[in-house]
Amino acid sequence: MLIEERRDQILSLLHQQGRVRVKDLSQQLKTSEVTIRNDLQELHERGHLRKTHGGAILPVTVNNETPLQEKYRSRAAEKSRIGAAAAELIHDGETIILDSGTTTQEIAKRIKDKRDLTVITNGVNIAMELVGVPGIRVVLLGGVLRDNAFSIVGHFAEEMLQHFSADKLFLAADACDLEFGISTPNLEESRVNQAMTRIAREKILVADASKFGKRSLSRIIPLLDMNQVITDTQLADDYQIALRQYGVELVLV
Repeated sequence: MLIEERRDQILSLLHQQGRVRVKDLSQQLKTSEVTIRNDLQELHERGHLRKTHGGAILPVTVNNETPLQEKYRSRAAEKSRIGAAAAELIHDGETIILDSGTTTQEIAKRIKDKRDLTVITNGVNIAMELVGVPGIRVVLLGGVLRDNAFSIVGHFAEEMLQHFSADKLFLAADACDLEFGISTPNLEESRVNQAMTRIAREKILVADASKFGKRSLSRIIPLLDMNQVITDTQLADDYQIALRQYGVELVLV
């Protein structure tokens, strides 16, 4: 059997069963477990599957964006802990960027005691959380308001960011994959996020573990380009190992 024929059979079995194991594939395809692991690694790198301990599963693709109101109810306890850990990294006198989203709003709730802090954001929910707080200057980007996400996108927002510099960016995410990177279903949102990454000295991902192992339409930045990742303790072992191996500081809460 040719290599690509064997790999096609692996994918066929995976789509039929939803999950495959190295031991079972070795027996069914009459080849060594080492060969099967090499096949799975190659298919993983192509984005056809996601390797797991002892086998593989189908990759998860995020095609539709969840409305902000629904996001508030999803994994609220994990987002609260992530927000608290992220807020501890913010110091008086800094300029920070808070991406739109519910996890970053948890950060905003916890920085109201800061002084001489500048917060740049494209999130209307973030701006509303911080408006009128003494000691905090809010810079709300201009552009087109996305109703479901309460975020501002478009050329004006991207151009405005070019005129700023920030100490830290706290980036939320819809999907995080080791090979594809951090991504979102909305192309315009990803362009604003990309502009944010270009002006921040330190880039910090804030995302609960359910976002990992998934891909969406538009890539923002490679996951391994982040300086730090703050997530919850349910993060899969392979992600923990890879992030630490590549020098990304990992905080589990």
